[in-house]
Amino acid sequence: MSTVTLKVMPAGKTIEVAEGTNLLEALITVEPGLAARQASDKDGSASHVFVQEGRKGLSKTSREENELLDAIVGVGSKSRLAKYITVLGTENVTVELLGEFSGL
Repeated sequence: MSTVTLKVMPAGKTIEVAEGTNLLEALITVEPGLAARQASDKDGSASHVFVQEGRKGLSKTSREENELLDAIVGVGSKSRLAKYITVLGTENVTVELLGEFSGL
């Protein structure tokens, strides 16, 4: 099983992630506050991230994920919902956390 480097912005933290890992689970190890935010998530936006690099190293967008993204304000071409993403282990990935975890 291969591993890749996951870089989480804006904090610049990096971790090694194994192929087959759910992206949200990996992000929670970097930012534990995401777990509490997921518990109260009503519209799916709590796991909204921007994939800055390594998009091809992640699973394809599912129909359900696309439908939820369509309903979220502030979605762009790099938007994904971490809870629907599996790390494929083929290339390093950089994601940007949004909202209260963005550091802005």
